Amino acid sequence: MIEVNELTKVYGGKTAVRNLSFTVHPGRVTGFLGPNGAGKSTTLRLLLGLNAPTSGSVTIDGRPFRTRPRGLRHVGALLDAGDVHGGRTAHAHLRALARSNHIPSARVTEVLHEVGLTQAARRRVAGYSLGMRQRLGIATALLGDPPVLLFDEPLNGLDPEGVLWVRGLFRRLAAEGRTVFVSSHLMTEMENTADHLIVIGRGELIAAESLTDFAARGTRQSVTVRTPHGTKLTEVLTAEGAHVQPQHDDQLTVTGLPAPRIGELALQHRVLLHELSTRTASLEDAFMELTADSTEYLAGEPR
Repeated sequence: MIEVNELTKVYGGKTAVRNLSFTVHPGRVTGFLGPNGAGKSTTLRLLLGLNAPTSGSVTIDGRPFRTRPRGLRHVGALLDAGDVHGGRTAHAHLRALARSNHIPSARVTEVLHEVGLTQAARRRVAGYSLGMRQRLGIATALLGDPPVLLFDEPLNGLDPEGVLWVRGLFRRLAAEGRTVFVSSHLMTEMENTADHLIVIGRGELIAAESLTDFAARGTRQSVTVRTPHGTKLTEVLTAEGAHVQPQHDDQLTVTGLPAPRIGELALQHRVLLHELSTRTASLEDAFMELTADSTEYLAGEPR
């Protein structure tokens, strides 16, 4: 279990994390979300003792991680897949870590097989693709068979097969009773993988709840309409106070009116409908809406 209590980190005059408190429980996959600059990477570094907090505390299974002499047996982490000496082979890299953490050398072969790198184990890491480096980073996290695992953007560079494999891996690890904490900006993957979410913005907690509850907090709801008479229907719906956004293939996105009322108006004005469906708020919708005031970097309109 990971426990963060009133955690604050200040770099110079900038507060990266402010009075942050949350708990990550074992037995489920917890997603860690936030806009760019929200403080996610800083929080992960504080969890692993790579940086010292300005105030507050963080413990993993009741102790600060830096107090554990054989860290890989307690916590496995992937923060930066590129942070491996390119001149080493994957086997040599893992073997060195195994020795320093008193992990049996047989475990190196096991994790290389598990992540699909057996055939490439004797190749230098400098020749690896980004996806292969990600797999090596995951192998490193798994090496000590730890009860707690942290992953920062683990899907970067992975092909569709790799994404499916990682999704299944995380669920299996959680089912084994481990604590699995995954930082990602990919909302679709969080919808398919995470059970619980920790969401932060500008270094502060926005939400700590189940994925279902968080997604339900999004208030935006729209209706998808397909009709060959888009112009006429748009006039009718606009007159009723709806907002209509034309899409493609005779499709309209309507907000401000429920689907039953749109159907009634279409019938009254003899407008043929090919589709009428309600679209509820997705995780991405809820995330964009609830973090709108916490986004530090916004792209400007093209000139």
